[in-house]
Amino acid sequence: QVQLVESGGGLVQPGGSLRLSCAASGSIFSFFTMGWYRQAPGKERELVARITSGGSTNYADSVKGRFTISRDNAKNTVILQMNSLKPEDTAVYYCKATYGSVYWGQGTQVTVSS
Repeated sequence: QVQLVESGGGLVQPGGSLRLSCAASGSIFSFFTMGWYRQAPGKERELVARITSGGSTNYADSVKGRFTISRDNAKNTVILQMNSLKPEDTAVYYCKATYGSVYWGQGTQVTVSS
């Protein structure tokens, strides 16, 4: 069983930055594809960014050039650096780990508002 714990959410003004972190338990973190997803009120959960075990990344078109996903296998951590935040980025952000089975974190709220 893998446990994922997200942190780093909060309230930020438009144009600001936040750094989300997801810490994973277990000893096989390096094998996981890790992803960040988000769900806004009344909307379906959507992929934000994903990074494979080999370091390949892909992003939703809406965040390209503003968000960066990275991983530190030594610390069992995946980071989502979010810059130039917009009100439409407001959502609960979830961390997902995939390696055969799928695991989700509990989510962290990100609110972009003036």
